[in-house]
Amino acid sequence: MSLNDPISDMLTRIRNATMAGHLSVQMPSSKMKVAICRVMKKEGYINDYKVEEGKSYPLLTIELKYTKDRKSVIQGLRRFSKPSLRKYSGYRDLKPVKSGFGIQIMSTPKGVMTGREAKRLKIGGEIICEVW
Repeated sequence: MSLNDPISDMLTRIRNATMAGHLSVQMPSSKMKVAICRVMKKEGYINDYKVEEGKSYPLLTIELKYTKDRKSVIQGLRRFSKPSLRKYSGYRDLKPVKSGFGIQIMSTPKGVMTGREAKRLKIGGEIICEVW
């Protein structure tokens, strides 16, 4: 578990669970992780997520989504902005991910949203990760 970057830890857990074929994955919860899950659910990359009260901290459970032939809907996850090197982008500089088949998840002044939404609303922000 990465102590310095909980978002990278979340993406790694999701990546490992999809490669192993697990139906769900659990991790410590935070507001940012829940916001990222909300965007991923809205875009159809996960089935559902829920926050449960644990013994000492809340747990985030993510139900992963698979196709009928048991392939993960999430083909790739990449952390873009890191704690040691933050990456910000204006709405004019946002490029499509995987020729439009993926999404960028951004933290903007109006909340966590996809790059397409940010471009439509003409606001920039920190690019958290890319999903395809």
